[in-house]
Amino acid sequence: MRFNSSIISKQPFEVIQLKDEQTGTAVEIYAMGALLNSFKVPVKDGYQNVIDGFANAEAALQEITYGFKSAKLSPFVCRMANGQFTINAHTYTVGKFYLGNHAIHGLVYDAIFEVVNLHANDYGCTVGLHYQYKGDDKGYPFPFELLINWKLQANQTVSVTTSVKHHGNSPIPYSDGWHPYFALGTAIDECTLQFSSNKKVEFDERLLPTGVLIDDNRFEQGMLLKDVNLDNCFVLNSQQPAKCVLKNQLLELRITPDKAYPYLQVYIPPHRKSMAIENLSSAPDAFNNDMGLLLLQPDQYYIFSTTYSVKAL
Repeated sequence: MRFNSSIISKQPFEVIQLKDEQTGTAVEIYAMGALLNSFKVPVKDGYQNVIDGFANAEAALQEITYGFKSAKLSPFVCRMANGQFTINAHTYTVGKFYLGNHAIHGLVYDAIFEVVNLHANDYGCTVGLHYQYKGDDKGYPFPFELLINWKLQANQTVSVTTSVKHHGNSPIPYSDGWHPYFALGTAIDECTLQFSSNKKVEFDERLLPTGVLIDDNRFEQGMLLKDVNLDNCFVLNSQQPAKCVLKNQLLELRITPDKAYPYLQVYIPPHRKSMAIENLSSAPDAFNNDMGLLLLQPDQYYIFSTTYSVKAL
């Protein structure tokens, strides 16, 4: 059988490997946050891991809030102003992680998911992970469940699908996303970035949206990232195929989100060895500015998917 899925470690949480035995392409998924920690693809001189992940599972437990590498963003994405929002005339204050004055990156980035299925055949392999959020944070007392499915297929292609559902009596606010950092074997300054957008979300000095969209078409035809600083959110052009391409002389990474992820957050950290490319269902602080905010109806599934494909050049 060409593909294989297996649990390769169980402590301090389960680590799952998805592998293409024909090419050696291998993906490592952590049950913590259901995050993608490694995506190794064949290159001329061996293999390249295109994910800037953690050294091991123990490091992930200790370091997840330092950069939130590959974190699952749920039930809110990026920053929430002062960790507060108001719904149905009630103001809530999130109690989890703050950067300065603002809550960031949701509530489940360090949650331990349950592995609910492993499957493999000659066409691909998958792992399903489940988590029941019980409303433990007083700032988001709305239980919901997540089912995340990772799939590895031929041509160095990985897809991830998130299904969200709740059983409450009334709609609940929600945003979804991912926070992976990608590294193509060189400094980011040697890479080009291309995606379909001509609108950028204006941020204030707190890196929170003002509600205004700014014209910015720098990346429509592709742009070299040398000396470019990014910590921005873009609105993808709904009239064009959604794609984002990060490329250098060695590799091309193509990210293809579905319509459920109309926003793209991009961030280059100071070390410039990797960059975060984040598919989001809403803009940051959507619980307050309503830019893409969803109100999940009871007992309905909401589905979000994106695909990562890598090829050697």
